[in-house]
Amino acid sequence: MCGIVGYIGERQAAPILLDGLEKLEYRGYDSSGIAVCNGGKIDMVKAKGRLKVVSEMTHDGATLPGTIGIGHTRWATHGEPSDVNAHPHMNKDGSIVVVHNGIIENYLKLKNRLIEKGYEFISDTDTEVVAHMLDNYYDGNPLRTIAKVMHRMEGSYALGIIFNDHPDELYAVRKDSPLIVGKAEDGNLIASDVPAILKYTRDVYFIENEEIVKLTEDNIEFFNVDEEPIEKKSVKIDWDVHAAEKGGYEHFMLKEMYEQPKAIADTLSPRIQDGKIEIEELGMTDEDIRAIKKINIVACGSAYHAGLTGKYVMEGMARIPVEVDMASEFRYRDPIIEEGTLVVIISQSGETADSLAALREAKQKGAKVLGIVNVVGSSIAREADSVMYTWAGPEIAVATTKAYSCQLIALYLLAVKFARAKGKITDTQMAELIEDLKKIPDQVEMLLGNQEKIQKFANRYLAAKDVFFIGRGIDYAISMEGSLKLKEVSYIHSEAYAAGELKHGTISLVEEGTLVAAVLTQEDLYKKMISNMVEVRSRGAFVLAVTQEGNDEVTKASDYVIYIPNTNKYFTNSLAIIPLQLFGYYIAVGRGCDVDKPRNLAKSVTVE
Repeated sequence: MCGIVGYIGERQAAPILLDGLEKLEYRGYDSSGIAVCNGGKIDMVKAKGRLKVVSEMTHDGATLPGTIGIGHTRWATHGEPSDVNAHPHMNKDGSIVVVHNGIIENYLKLKNRLIEKGYEFISDTDTEVVAHMLDNYYDGNPLRTIAKVMHRMEGSYALGIIFNDHPDELYAVRKDSPLIVGKAEDGNLIASDVPAILKYTRDVYFIENEEIVKLTEDNIEFFNVDEEPIEKKSVKIDWDVHAAEKGGYEHFMLKEMYEQPKAIADTLSPRIQDGKIEIEELGMTDEDIRAIKKINIVACGSAYHAGLTGKYVMEGMARIPVEVDMASEFRYRDPIIEEGTLVVIISQSGETADSLAALREAKQKGAKVLGIVNVVGSSIAREADSVMYTWAGPEIAVATTKAYSCQLIALYLLAVKFARAKGKITDTQMAELIEDLKKIPDQVEMLLGNQEKIQKFANRYLAAKDVFFIGRGIDYAISMEGSLKLKEVSYIHSEAYAAGELKHGTISLVEEGTLVAAVLTQEDLYKKMISNMVEVRSRGAFVLAVTQEGNDEVTKASDYVIYIPNTNKYFTNSLAIIPLQLFGYYIAVGRGCDVDKPRNLAKSVTVE
């Protein structure tokens, strides 16, 4: 959520800030602003709406000269979207300016204290409290002032701060909200995420919790909250800068769907060696794996749906009991973590607030934690006991496609490895599973080639008000993801139901013309699913079926069929999701929706 960019160096700051914020638009926002320090004063422009409003107000940054500045894209939490509530925020005399991601949980208490001291507030935000707190404790020493304020704030925050009487210094702070530092040839930068600074540098420092950074034109210093210096090493980001651009596609979402074959192959290939599954980063021997008695998978959104698939695959293949929790609920049910429990945290960004909190809860209860993440050096990657990366590359569209597909692959690999270590499959069976895994990239590419057929079908349902997805077993897990893809980008109400539950209330919602998408890829459940399809069709539903090649019986119970290639029953979700992704995308495009940046959504949810 939200985006921060800061720059100090030889170049004009404003154009760099606007460029960096544009690269962070995928995070979701409703207002934006920039502030630049020049000649002993801080100039600020901010506005409700898209970043282009600020760009036009400043003539692409030309009217805000200066070589040090901070910028922000805001997603409203405290106070409605407005020019006044937009960031940056200043103290009363405009000598301190701050941008903030996160939530200051005790801001009301702090605000009341400041009001008692005579401070006046013009916005409804918790961030303005930070600006006045800095003013209240400022003694001429920015580092000492920031540390004092940090000791008094509760919650999550990433801050970019400029003090007018220190015009050659830019400060940044991080606690439970992502922030990175980039070292460039002509200056230094801060940002919420890598795409904002890829154009300027590949050398990045990841800021840890409760650390303070002081940047000058040619130097970067790190301190802890006690103002003690810290030594840090930079990380080289090897993303291709063009990977974070559309490359001729109409939307990032479409581009990223078509990148899935490569992303899947990149996630698979390094882990298949000499006919075996090798996941070196696990740091687990076969003996360690045999000691696992239970797995808890914890995640949010699409990652949670990947985890549900993982449950079916892990339990079916490796015979290890698996519980899957929404990260936002995990801590609050006081989970029972016994000896032999492995907790798997899945997150694309590696910064998801609820998932990160669940990780810490699990470690506190004594569990070994494995992180499955896409962003190298992210908080979950650093704090987990071990990490398995999904090599999807940068994913910009808010609605995940390729990162989700790579999460499935990671879970398949774990299941096969664990099943073999526990003696639940033979070497011959493992070899057959590996061969099926290796076919998935080509099978996905083939399915992506059917986009015109799916687009034509989608165009028939642009006016749909309700869509239901049904499935059984592992197909229910993919129905949930297909439903989410549709609703988040097209704004059509959509729900997924376990098909066997239809008679327990849901079928009352089905009426003439209702679209029902039925996923049936499990041969032993074909007949059960076909019965459910007949039930809804007899009540007037139009039934779209997604099934494997050779299931000819499905044509009698459906109105439209999309066939996927045959594969192992545990891997079908990697194929069934492709037509469902395309369907959601083309519905959204046909309805004129902002596909890459759906309303009210953010790419990385870094607050609870």
